[in-house]
Amino acid sequence: MREFMDADFLLSTGTAKWLYHTVAEPLPILDYHCHIDPQEIAEDHKFETISQIWLGGDHYKWRVMRAGGATEDKVTGTASDREKFRAFAAVMPQLIGSPLYHWSHLELQRVFGITEPLNADNADAVYDRCNEILKGYSARTLMEKFRVKAICTTDDPVDDLHWHDRIARDSTFSIQVLPAFRPDKAIHIEKVGFADYIRRLSDTVGRELTGAEDVAAALGERMDYFGTKGCLCADHGLDTCMYAEPDAKKAREAFALAMDGKTPSKDMADAYKTIVTIACAKKYTEKNWVMQIHFGCLRDNNKPQFAALGPDTGYDAVNSRSGVENVAPLLNAFAENSGLPKVVLYSLNPADNTAIATIMACFQGGGIAGKIQQGSAWWFNDSRPGMRQQLTDLACNGVFGRFVGMLTDSRSFLSYTRHEYFRRILCELLGEWVESGQYPNDKKQLEQLVADVCYHNTNEFFRFGVETGERGNG
Repeated sequence: MREFMDADFLLSTGTAKWLYHTVAEPLPILDYHCHIDPQEIAEDHKFETISQIWLGGDHYKWRVMRAGGATEDKVTGTASDREKFRAFAAVMPQLIGSPLYHWSHLELQRVFGITEPLNADNADAVYDRCNEILKGYSARTLMEKFRVKAICTTDDPVDDLHWHDRIARDSTFSIQVLPAFRPDKAIHIEKVGFADYIRRLSDTVGRELTGAEDVAAALGERMDYFGTKGCLCADHGLDTCMYAEPDAKKAREAFALAMDGKTPSKDMADAYKTIVTIACAKKYTEKNWVMQIHFGCLRDNNKPQFAALGPDTGYDAVNSRSGVENVAPLLNAFAENSGLPKVVLYSLNPADNTAIATIMACFQGGGIAGKIQQGSAWWFNDSRPGMRQQLTDLACNGVFGRFVGMLTDSRSFLSYTRHEYFRRILCELLGEWVESGQYPNDKKQLEQLVADVCYHNTNEFFRFGVETGERGNG
């Protein structure tokens, strides 16, 4: 019987163990999509307790704590950090098969040297030990411990990016912390707060915005500003991937209604959103940015709790009507507008894997290897079976060796172990294919595949320019 989460965790073949320990494990991390707060990096924030860094803002953990019977005061409320940690520790033994169980124990092992499983009985001892060890760490030293070379945060177009400026001016810190352009609030015309946001964007660019074309132009100006701060990518969060024939009249009507505090019809809203999104894609193409598109989320389902706690607090789910059928016409609209950038497509619905892989193949080309990417298994899917399925579907319908690999999508400085989790699953899958005779035992080619998927492809695709030794755009 294997030891609990030992050095060969998830690695069952000799090929998998060799690929992981020799090739994947030593590689640094490029985290091209996360929700880390740049202020915490700029100020080199120190965390007083494990609960602050582990449970604060982590809706993954909040969901299982509620399901395990914790009251809300121990989840997001006024209970002490120790009580919150105890509540999470109590539910941990019940999370067999959960990626959260694996991530959490990887974090305990890699940062705190704790190898025993967390439970209610040892919660206080683990809490005290972690807090003592945290005294020797800060936001920056944690990133350095995980050998992070570059990250892209998630930033609003109206942000002045002063925290990024402060980080960039600090010669004592060598990790790239780059902004990523997130224009959702200017695009989601049907959501509460749209009019107020447009007024903020108007103030930022110094002129009144009267419709979709004005909003697109304002966003373009902000892209130019973000570009001066090192931005290399944008991220669009679409609850449902939309497409409507660009209809300027409907878009104008939608904008007028929304600015008057009214909700436009879906077809009017989609016309506005499509026009602005096409314009953004055109600008990204001109700037050689990567456009990431996340879709398929059913958000804020528990309305009383949303009213009490706000968004991103654990009340989202997979949307069975993700709008994947609109991905093809949307990409085609980009191409017809001579504005099809490098794109990464993520659906929260795993049933969309094959659709995405086959749609993106229709838009490859232009001499750019892997120009259109299927994003890594995202959110509810970044589990062992979810990652294996995404990798397998991509392999069946795309070019596996050009894949840009994993990201954390996290607010925590401990979550870089998700890259380790992904790399172990990747090497296990490749090992199975090799040892079952589905792929040759070609050491050089296998090493290249693993190194590319874990690191080099990301460096090249996003143009981080990090020295890689063998590949990359440097």
